[in-house]
Amino acid sequence: MLVGLRGVGKTVLLNRIAQIAEDDGYTATVIEAPEGKSLPELLIPCLRKILFQLDTKEKVTVAVKRGMMVLKSFAKAVKVTVGEVEIGLDIDAEKGTGDSGDLDTDLADLFEVIGAAAKARNTAVAIIIDELQYIKETEFSALIMAVHRISQKQLPLIVIGAGLPQLVGLAGKAKSYAERLFDYPEVDALNEKDAASALKEPAKREGVDWQPQALKLAVQLTRGYPYFLQEWGYHSWNAAKDGSGKITTRDVRAASDAARSNLDDSFFRVRFDRVSPREKDYMFAMAALGPGAHRSGDIATELGVPVESVAPVRSSLIKKGMVYSPAHGDTAFTVPMFNEYLIRIGR
Repeated sequence: MLVGLRGVGKTVLLNRIAQIAEDDGYTATVIEAPEGKSLPELLIPCLRKILFQLDTKEKVTVAVKRGMMVLKSFAKAVKVTVGEVEIGLDIDAEKGTGDSGDLDTDLADLFEVIGAAAKARNTAVAIIIDELQYIKETEFSALIMAVHRISQKQLPLIVIGAGLPQLVGLAGKAKSYAERLFDYPEVDALNEKDAASALKEPAKREGVDWQPQALKLAVQLTRGYPYFLQEWGYHSWNAAKDGSGKITTRDVRAASDAARSNLDDSFFRVRFDRVSPREKDYMFAMAALGPGAHRSGDIATELGVPVESVAPVRSSLIKKGMVYSPAHGDTAFTVPMFNEYLIRIGR
């Protein structure tokens, strides 16, 4: 379970992991979990695709056929109709497996038969899920139980996920043994050396050099966050004089306004527009307190209201993936430099 703020490259890493898995012979699928969509809705089309891939256009093995039957049972039990699940699976549902209506039991049953189908084909399955923090706690619990079943049965199916920092707490809250099932590597800003390399090496391949001071300035302005490095690199490249073969500090400074403007209009604004006026007030109060995490009491004081009255707002912002709690009673933005954006646009 990769955890990190917005714009640090979690999705890129998941896509690369999927490619590595496929190169190693896995049947891999990548899913993004948006707000307001249930886990069964996300999984059913992807698991259907996996089973047909395991079929490999040959005569369907008993294990693969059973997987299809249980998938059909599962879809009926959770009352989800996705695309052509009913039409595409022209097969009888299996009674008694994956059809109880209890997601904890049914999802574990479904994962088990798919793992068994993969084993029968001498292959493995990788289910890769992005934005896991949007999955409901009850569904997250079912996912963890399913992975636990697979682990106990030693079947060739793996789940890899990514999400915002609250993912660790959500997993632990859903099931106490989640800590033993998953590793939680933190994906963060690049260190100074790697951030400089991310800018310097691609330019070098095109016959262009970064002046050392320009490179240092770009790393400072972006604080090493991968998405911001892309923005400053792109605009610095465009600001450089054609034919000079150099990117200078002047180019980086000239690029800064364009880079910030582009971030404001897309990366920041698309998230700002998702929240209510009251939630915006809460975030403006956080920004007024400066960078970093802030105590709930200090935010309430900045708003001039009792701390109890803002608890629902904070909870809503956490669910929307706008803020998280790095420590008990603390609140921080999930989007790097979001406080600076709020100060720029003002109330």
